[in-house]
Amino acid sequence: MGREKISTRRILIYKKMKPRVILSISVVSLGLLIAAVPQNTTHPYKLTADQLLEEVKGRQQYFSPDELADMLVNKDPSIQLIDVRSADEFEKFSLPGAINIPLTDLLSDQYSDVLNQDVKMNIFYSNGTVDANQAWLITRQLGFENNFVLEGGLNHWVETIMNPEKPAATNPNEELARYDFRLAAGSALGGGGAVNAAIVATGDQGGAPKPIVKKPAKKKASGGC
Repeated sequence: MGREKISTRRILIYKKMKPRVILSISVVSLGLLIAAVPQNTTHPYKLTADQLLEEVKGRQQYFSPDELADMLVNKDPSIQLIDVRSADEFEKFSLPGAINIPLTDLLSDQYSDVLNQDVKMNIFYSNGTVDANQAWLITRQLGFENNFVLEGGLNHWVETIMNPEKPAATNPNEELARYDFRLAAGSALGGGGAVNAAIVATGDQGGAPKPIVKKPAKKKASGGC
């Protein structure tokens, strides 16, 4: 389903980061979440906590904002965004094409066909990362395969895509190209490059026309989506 290409690109993105720092943060924070996952009395768990921790070490559950923006702009049919916030928050602001499955309703039978399937890649998101990671942990414990998490949640999405920080003109060409992509993607997705974190709370999505977005050459060469 193209996930291997996405994973390869993610490895390139994280090469410049400190692996030990990333791994330590992931294992500690998600380890606490694993311990906090509520007891499930209606569905049998298929993965143990140790097995989940092994998956956490690989960070394969995450989609970066850049990856998701690329897929949304190109109308990739292989993804389904799932907003795990409350219905009220969802009504105020949501990402394009998202459906709402509040975390408290995740184990409802009415959503089983959405969460347990092999047709689309579900990407959970919330304001931050905690609730989305809890949704991922629960579905993985149930043995569901195609569920992932938007890294950093809506807050990081707004900072990265909807209102990217302009790099200095002396920065490497790669960073300048990444900024151009984010600026164009943000405009195409309704941000116009002038949206701040308040849209998560107010639902102000803007009304800018959607321009043609040109992907940075590096992203295209690394496999695309």
